[in-house]
Amino acid sequence: MPICASQQQTWIPYKGQSTNARLSEKDRSLYTIRAVPFADVKSIRRHTPAFGWQYIIVVLSFGLAFPPLYFYNGGLREFLATVKQHVLLVRSAEDSNVFLVNDFQNPLQRTLSSLELPRAVSALFLETNNNGLGPLERRNSSQTTLDYSHKPSDYDEDVPIQRPVEPDPLEFDKLSLVWGKPRQPPLGLEEWTSILDSEGRVVDPKALRKRIFYGGLEHKFRKEVWVLLLGYHTYESTYAEREYQKSIKKIEYETIKNQWQSISREQEKRFTKFRERRGLIEKDVVRTDRSLSFYDGDDNPNVNLLRDILLTYSFYNFDLGYCQGMSDLLSPILYVMEDESESFWCFVALMERLGPNFNRDQNGMHSQLFALSKLVELLDSPLHNYFKQNDCLNYFFCFRWILIQFKRELEYEETMRLWEVLWTHHLSEHLHLYVCVAILKRYRSKIIGEQMDFDTLLKFINELSGQIDLDATLRDAEALCICAGENGAACIPPGTPPSLPVDDGSFYNQQDDDVL
Repeated sequence: MPICASQQQTWIPYKGQSTNARLSEKDRSLYTIRAVPFADVKSIRRHTPAFGWQYIIVVLSFGLAFPPLYFYNGGLREFLATVKQHVLLVRSAEDSNVFLVNDFQNPLQRTLSSLELPRAVSALFLETNNNGLGPLERRNSSQTTLDYSHKPSDYDEDVPIQRPVEPDPLEFDKLSLVWGKPRQPPLGLEEWTSILDSEGRVVDPKALRKRIFYGGLEHKFRKEVWVLLLGYHTYESTYAEREYQKSIKKIEYETIKNQWQSISREQEKRFTKFRERRGLIEKDVVRTDRSLSFYDGDDNPNVNLLRDILLTYSFYNFDLGYCQGMSDLLSPILYVMEDESESFWCFVALMERLGPNFNRDQNGMHSQLFALSKLVELLDSPLHNYFKQNDCLNYFFCFRWILIQFKRELEYEETMRLWEVLWTHHLSEHLHLYVCVAILKRYRSKIIGEQMDFDTLLKFINELSGQIDLDATLRDAEALCICAGENGAACIPPGTPPSLPVDDGSFYNQQDDDVL
């Protein structure tokens, strides 16, 4: 979120006709804040007593606290929402009623700002306390300690001095010995036809997933296969059964969509949560993949579909609602499915796997970053030791990779190819973490040789967008996964996203099983 140093806060008590006469000019002067730059504001404390008026206390960075500022007729929540539109406002980890203003000292906040995901997880570092450890890391502190602190440093524009790099204990020429099959061409019409029986059932789901893992799909078959990979339809379903479910789910989708479409203007005035979510969605969809012909141009109907599907999802899963990054996950699904209802239900199925990435407690992201650190320690101890020595064990520089599954790191076609490989769960349901390790190992010599600190590393990782060789990375990730074996699986805490099995039938047959 861009922060403007000129933005200021002014508070002048309003004296209406019914105001108590005891509010003298002296009182008004006492409770007036005149043009305080937000750069000087450290925090805003909210007080919502069970009885009496709500109020806030503004604390400046040098310790001065203004007298209580009362909200006689409500509006405190709207006030905070308005402030949040102009500055970074994050709830304190120590006190849920304290909101920190423009606190960029935390490395995660600098990460999100750099990666253009400032709102995606303002909650992630809310849970980061006790020397910077998140909740999951604190539970595992007896095994290892992740250092979530970081000392600010300036980025050196000069060419860094190359330093000798410790040999990698798991060189890639050795990894090649455990590579499985080489990358293959995408699954074509003849193969796809042979995989189905006469009624449309997948004869061997495991073989299909393995084939997709090694080669992906021709684009024209993605619409038929993604619904199976995501669990929207079961592999055992027939053509007729899939068409029937499609018609039933379309009716259900329209019912959910009508819940927000039927909100009147008068209702909307009293529905702050809806207004906030709609505002965020509308702001994000107009910036999502607009360079793609499918979404470019003014008044593009597909952009409107993105908005409608995300709004409907915010009513379908009201607890989770909408978070920045979800539009990135929906965009390829709508591009492939070209159907509003089908796209929605495929997105629902995907969010059953990735939804914990966006939960307020952020345990999903914490557990994946923790698992990544353990995998690097297992598969590349020199790189792990380097990160440890340079206060980089928080792995926040990989945050965007994990949150939206490399969506902004690859070309659009490559993103779809990677996702369908990940969705197969062949070898591991956490292959995306091995992809992270593979990329880091590819660039380990440069990272260590140039002595990158946290900020330099963050900038470097951000600039890898569009430069990652997907086929080579997938081969490396497969090799690393095989090499790690059971030790690698043990590095990943139970329940780490994505955690939805693909062998137990479709998502819609599992909703009561609490699989996440």
